[in-house]
Amino acid sequence: MKLLKIIFFIILIPSNLSANTDYFSQGLIFYEKNDLEKAKFKFEQDLVFNPKSEKSYLYLSRIFNIQKKKELEEKNLNTVILLNPKNEEAVFNLAKLRLDQSDYKGSKKLIEQLLNFCKNYCQKSTQLKIQIDNSSKK
Repeated sequence: MKLLKIIFFIILIPSNLSANTDYFSQGLIFYEKNDLEKAKFKFEQDLVFNPKSEKSYLYLSRIFNIQKKKELEEKNLNTVILLNPKNEEAVFNLAKLRLDQSDYKGSKKLIEQLLNFCKNYCQKSTQLKIQIDNSSKK
């Protein structure tokens, strides 16, 4: 009887896990179709099974940006940075968000950090730094 239970779990568990691993891909499909509510749900499902899914948090922040839910966007960007402090997109977007909130000091600090390790966001970061400097002088 115990052997039968073990065999049952060996067969059932892997198929169950593989069924749960494509939530992120499904979320991407909905995101690309601009079906943001379904995409959000799929990314949240992915986080249930992959709580350290940096990409799901990043896409959730993009969705909340589009929906103008700044608090939720910031929360997800902070989580991305917690998981990967060198995620250029998250650091850049959080710096922009802080600038929009008139937090010039916080925004400038983030951009300066980003400029230390940037590869893809260097030019955008330099432009944002100039914008921050100009805004903080007003």
